Amino acid sequence: MPPRVDAERLRADFEALSAIGATADGGVERPTFSDAHLEARAWFLERARAAGLETRVDAAGNHSAVLPAGARTLLLGSHLDSVPDGGRYDGALGVVAALEVLRSVHDAGLALPVTLEAIDFTDEEGTLVGLLGSWAVAGSLPPETLAAPRGGRDALVAGLARVGLEESHLADARRDPASLAGYLELHIEQGPVLEREGVDIGIVTGIVGSRSFRLMFTGASGHAGTTPMEARRDAGVAAAAFVVAARDLVVRGYPGCVVTVGSIAFEPGAFNVIPGRARLALEFRSLDSDELDAMEAELLDLAGAQGVEVEVEPVGHWEATPLDAEVQAAIRGAAAALGLSTRDLPSGAGHDAQALAAVARSGMLFVPSQGGVSHSPREHTAWEDCVNGANVLLGAALALA
Repeated sequence: MPPRVDAERLRADFEALSAIGATADGGVERPTFSDAHLEARAWFLERARAAGLETRVDAAGNHSAVLPAGARTLLLGSHLDSVPDGGRYDGALGVVAALEVLRSVHDAGLALPVTLEAIDFTDEEGTLVGLLGSWAVAGSLPPETLAAPRGGRDALVAGLARVGLEESHLADARRDPASLAGYLELHIEQGPVLEREGVDIGIVTGIVGSRSFRLMFTGASGHAGTTPMEARRDAGVAAAAFVVAARDLVVRGYPGCVVTVGSIAFEPGAFNVIPGRARLALEFRSLDSDELDAMEAELLDLAGAQGVEVEVEPVGHWEATPLDAEVQAAIRGAAAALGLSTRDLPSGAGHDAQALAAVARSGMLFVPSQGGVSHSPREHTAWEDCVNGANVLLGAALALA
């Protein structure tokens, strides 16, 4: 019989973690380095020590539980930070399941040829940077990203200072690729496919790449009552027209890709003043890096064709990432041994596995998301599916060890 995790212990941990940063509507809020995030990370280390595991915190603030064995390390993990007013399962399920895998191996007295490490990566969600901890482990944290981080330079500096981390030493978190036996991540799907098709486990074939930009449209402010329509250089109209045109361009020309304008603000923002400036946040995603290049060129050309001046600030540049075939096979075999159905599918969301894939054979398994809802207090995965995912994670880890 395939080895199993302790489902009751796993659930107790998940519920305890869900209470940290809990919101009134059933979600959680644990932005990077917030009080709730730090409490969750301390809880994780306490649970690891209680299980007889070693604990570590690296130069990027990644928190780890370690079951020492061989010279090479098989990483299992995800993240404990959340988006504002987020769900209980995103990231957290992967961390508690990774911890439970280590405890199950430890309790069973299994002698493995590799060290197992359950890791909670810093700032996956991007309160400050996005994938900060995993990029640091991979040795791929670009200086330009730290110079102009997603959450703003002041927030990054203050956040690192709050937890005693030094920006100049973030690179010290890098792992030698030769020291890594691989990386496995359990995650909720955050989409509707598995639930809709009645499939137990998703085997992730690759992770989309994305590009993000801040755009500033600059026209001319003026009196909203005395400036004729034909005489206006309305930055708000230009930005709004771009939003609609960008959607139409991607829908028509890039099937399977997505584009999002996640925020927009007009200045000066008064009823009776024509907007002189409009700021917006643009992001687009694809599984094909060449397609991302083409989308970038067309979308930025489109922004420049709206009749006002446009300034473009690059914010994020993540390439599409295929995941390791051997790890996919290990996940498939572990699921089959448990009698669980599987389906190959890509991930439309970014994950820490995206960074780790550059330095270690990496893979992900998904469990169904009810209604495909995520980044919301309504995020939910049936507990049976959570346990199935943890057991497949255990089986795949043993196969790769």
